[in-house]
Amino acid sequence: MKMYKEIKRIVGLINPIVISLFVGCSSPTEPISPILFELDARLFEDDNGYYHLPLDENKWQTTHRISGHVYRDSMPVNVVSFSWLSDFYWTIGDTFGYVIANNGLTDDLVYVAYDTTYITWFDGFEVPIVNGSSYSREDGEVNTMIAPVRTMKGDTSTIYYQYVDNYYGDVYYGEFYVIFD
Repeated sequence: MKMYKEIKRIVGLINPIVISLFVGCSSPTEPISPILFELDARLFEDDNGYYHLPLDENKWQTTHRISGHVYRDSMPVNVVSFSWLSDFYWTIGDTFGYVIANNGLTDDLVYVAYDTTYITWFDGFEVPIVNGSSYSREDGEVNTMIAPVRTMKGDTSTIYYQYVDNYYGDVYYGEFYVIFD
């Protein structure tokens, strides 16, 4: 019985301390700032704010990485979902390429069968020039790839992006322009 009273006395002393700790915890008085996005197109920007991407005329597509960083209160933000869209796409013709089947080699390293199969099931398929989605990394960096084709030389594409600030539920939109030189 004496031990029970001692435990009760100690618990009685601890409870007010624990309760005051929880009551003392409150939400921050300063609101959290919204997420900010800084685009880094990694391209030359002219006086009108248009970016310029030189196309490789020796290849069908020219690939280029578009980057940026997301911050909240000057700190990088991880796992922010981005959506990307462009007003440009290209259409696959009657073949997308071909596959050469090698069905095996003899002991003398001579092909047993050799066949070329053309890939035709993509005929008419529309291919966007920008990857549709990406996420920011721990350091706040976000990336997407654009891949215009050489027939787009001289054209100007609008690249749209969107991201969501999950803390506030706000959706942010932006766009920029790329001239294919």
